[in-house]
Amino acid sequence: MKMRAAAVQYHLHSISSFDEFAAQAEHYVKTAQEFETEFLLFPEFFTTQLLSIPDEQGNARGIESLPDYTSAYLDLFRDLAARSDMHIIAGTHVVRREGKLYNTAHLFYPDGRVETQEKIHITPTEVHEWNMAKGDGLTVFQTEKGTIAMLTCYDIEFPEIVRMARAKGADVIFCPSCTDDRHGFHRVRYCCHARTIENQIYIVTTGTVGSLPTVDFMRGNFGQAAVLSPNDVPFPPKGIVAEGEINDDMIIVADLDLSLLDQVREKGSVTTWRDRRTDLYTDWS
Repeated sequence: MKMRAAAVQYHLHSISSFDEFAAQAEHYVKTAQEFETEFLLFPEFFTTQLLSIPDEQGNARGIESLPDYTSAYLDLFRDLAARSDMHIIAGTHVVRREGKLYNTAHLFYPDGRVETQEKIHITPTEVHEWNMAKGDGLTVFQTEKGTIAMLTCYDIEFPEIVRMARAKGADVIFCPSCTDDRHGFHRVRYCCHARTIENQIYIVTTGTVGSLPTVDFMRGNFGQAAVLSPNDVPFPPKGIVAEGEINDDMIIVADLDLSLLDQVREKGSVTTWRDRRTDLYTDWS
């Protein structure tokens, strides 16, 4: 089974209306559609662009107002997924539930279904500056092309949660991220590489680029999209199936052959998933 995946290096800049945001999102979807993309990934926190829309006093909005756009966000991406016949992982959007804010990844199916995965591990900035709450569970999602999971940015730095996703059957992890400097970017990128080797899976990741000068904690962005594979003979030697140009406004596209994962799990140069010492440590399956 193969799937064609694309990832958006989403360019953040100040806007004046939701319609501007919608037009930019539609541009990326139409671009991906021209390449017959089946799964399209947007970055973490890309909807913070909506906070640059001035309020009645002409000021940028705070993170607590982002959930006010949830209904419009859902309507937009339901429509884009249906019209493009594409699975869209529309990055993350901040939602409010029982008085708490959650950084939540959204999967839009072409048939109108919407699935969500709250970010499980929360960074200090999210806790102390934005008062975010932690998600409490992990779900994998069945699609006609294979089983996927959505783990956001900091989540990928915890091997245990990716082991759990793999044990639940995920072959592809979509990892939207948002990092403001080289240090954060490389933390996420190196951990993505490690998780592909440990679990013999693909990871599709991307981040925000550009700047929101009026939005706190979104003034700096350092991002690059990549499609990563295990480091074994059927795959590229560096485990990089495709990658973008750092900090450019663009998308990348790549084909993921899931049969190659079965091949290396059975008789690869190393068989890391099969060779786990579950007599010594937790068997997440």
